[in-house]
Amino acid sequence: MSTLQDVIEFQKFDNLEWCARQIVEGFITGQHKSPYHGFSVEFAEHRLYNQGESVKHIDWKLYGRTDKLFVKLFEEETNLRCNILIDTSSSMYFPANQRANKLAFAGYSAAALIHLLRRQRDAVGLTFFADQISVQTDSKLSEAHAKMLYAELDKLLFNKKQPVEQKTNVADVLHLVAEKMHKRSLIILFSDLFAQDEQSLFAAFEHLKHNKHEVVVFNVTDNAREFDLAYPNRPMCFVDMETGERIKLNPNEIRTAYKESLDKFLADLRVRCAQYNIEFINADIAQPFDNLLAEFLIKRTKVG
Repeated sequence: MSTLQDVIEFQKFDNLEWCARQIVEGFITGQHKSPYHGFSVEFAEHRLYNQGESVKHIDWKLYGRTDKLFVKLFEEETNLRCNILIDTSSSMYFPANQRANKLAFAGYSAAALIHLLRRQRDAVGLTFFADQISVQTDSKLSEAHAKMLYAELDKLLFNKKQPVEQKTNVADVLHLVAEKMHKRSLIILFSDLFAQDEQSLFAAFEHLKHNKHEVVVFNVTDNAREFDLAYPNRPMCFVDMETGERIKLNPNEIRTAYKESLDKFLADLRVRCAQYNIEFINADIAQPFDNLLAEFLIKRTKVG
């Protein structure tokens, strides 16, 4: 189940956690073929006991089997705190009226990352937002918390009511997240960043970095339709899903100029993100989830 379309085919089992596990396990199985081989995706549930510390959490059953003292790891001893932010505005439902849209890619990616993070004993939380925050959880490691996160993702992915002309305000939301999160965390953002004011956006990124948070941005796109304008060679009407604005044109007539403008916009974003030490990844919804997980593990090893 390496692509979004594969996962949607299997979703008939109606178990998001199971799908997330399949994505991650498939990725791990393929690590011997990957240039990212060597990243640890295992976690230790125990650590060696240090002489002089409390014996309260020693695992005596394990001591009986190994003749060594190990301490059980609990949530407050997690390696990393992570919060996954998902843009739920109308543009994330592109392509319209299709299950394999940008929001679905972000949701399944988040589910896979939750599974991967928990394997590494990392605490994880979720934030959903459009022009304001609709869901925000703490970052925790417990099994009950994970089930709650999957339930929230399930509601998001299978909500039959698509928002109409729901705008997004990434910058304001990032400022709120920076204010609310008091412990150093890894912030993972899934959004399409079209039409965002660059100055406001990077002021928000600077706020997060000032508060010692690490940031990974997955710019969720449908490359074929949004970058390559892979449409029939005829006049068409394009509708802005967040504003309702309409424009009629022939994609073939503007393709070259459009791609030059878009390439410059993305290049500027990458340069500015690099200046702030922010990972910026273009996440095409048609590409395998393996690419996203590999990019995440690169950042995870830098932060951990």
